[in-house]
Amino acid sequence: MTTLLLVLNLFVTIALIASVLIQRSEGGGLGIGSSQGMGSFMTGRGTATLLTRTTSVLAGIFMILCLLLAVLNRGASSGAGGKDILAQPAAQTAPAQQAPAQQAPARH
Repeated sequence: MTTLLLVLNLFVTIALIASVLIQRSEGGGLGIGSSQGMGSFMTGRGTATLLTRTTSVLAGIFMILCLLLAVLNRGASSGAGGKDILAQPAAQTAPAQQAPAQQAPARH
């Protein structure tokens, strides 16, 4: 399930990036979605509305997928071998002492 959501999230991310890059920015940007390149399919304003709506829908889907992935993987890292980056590090213990060295006999 998680793998399927990750792959779907990847495709949505790529589509979101493409839709943002195609839009005409205030300074011109890439401007690929202009009516000049689209022929008589849509007007420039219609294309901008379509791209804006597409971007907002893709952004919403992206956020929902990210939240689902976060909820599904909430406890996955706390299992065996997992680390919590917010947990306090284990206290360092002194190394085990080896057998005491040979002591010189005490003089009386």
